[in-house]
Amino acid sequence: MNPISKNSVKREDVVLRPKTGEDCSVIDLQGEMCVLSTDPITGAAKDIGYLAVQINCNDIFSAGAEPVGILLTVLLPQGSGEEDLTEIMEGAMKAAEELGVEILGGHTEVTDAVCKPIVSAAVIGKSRARKVIMTGGAKVGQDVIMTKWAGLEGTAIIAKEYEKILEKRLPLEIIQRAQNMKKFLSVGREASIAVAYGATSMHDATEGGILGAVWEVAECSQTGVELWANKIPMKEETRLICKEAQIDPLGLISSGTMIITTDNGRELLDALAENGIEAAVIGKITKTKRSLVTNNGIKSLEEPKSDAIYQVNFQ
Repeated sequence: MNPISKNSVKREDVVLRPKTGEDCSVIDLQGEMCVLSTDPITGAAKDIGYLAVQINCNDIFSAGAEPVGILLTVLLPQGSGEEDLTEIMEGAMKAAEELGVEILGGHTEVTDAVCKPIVSAAVIGKSRARKVIMTGGAKVGQDVIMTKWAGLEGTAIIAKEYEKILEKRLPLEIIQRAQNMKKFLSVGREASIAVAYGATSMHDATEGGILGAVWEVAECSQTGVELWANKIPMKEETRLICKEAQIDPLGLISSGTMIITTDNGRELLDALAENGIEAAVIGKITKTKRSLVTNNGIKSLEEPKSDAIYQVNFQ
């Protein structure tokens, strides 16, 4: 059980509370829905300011809301200098400018509690027309749609963090294409299109990758799901890098990839394509059973344990 659920304080103005897979909380501020979310960046050491803003804003977009402002807590290890903080904040400001989000403040300190830079963010958003899309809104019989490609964020992170190792194993073009996947991290555009086409559930595929995100949609919605592995889109660079790193790309952090459920799957795919966003139907919401259909048979779709990015092994 989530320990937060034991909190005895239950305010009437809180309309969406913590739950596994629900990335946002929602407060009704006398007619305006305030949407809030928070996340740290722990799986990367480079580009963490940029990643922190993009990933946290994705949670707000996935609720069908608009991010307004963000607060950043930056923890730096002993020996860090002003240039380290400058690099982090330049990345954060670049992402904020791309998304039209204001950096409202936060906290910075040098501490021996961390061995590498850590950025944790809290983002504040507002709903569009007082409507909020929850992760737990999937309905039996709906299409499960995925935008972009499996392992999107993880591919970009690994290509940056392990660049020197990968240069000895893969063509430079592959590595550069993988690093450039960073520019596809925002789910803002597909979120607004999905809302217009009747999405009942939206979820940014973060830790646990595509498998984890789809499982969380079903868990939050108290439904089953049938997921088709051979329908999941994936870039060549992701396949090659994950093969070298000896990890499963379907379990790799995939921020920038949105899981959407809707009755109008084909219409939504057409609308996304018209706006230059790749997407595919990758499954169906079912009553109870959660399964992954592969070329080797059917197996149970289980709760994610740990993201594949923490299992990278280049031996």
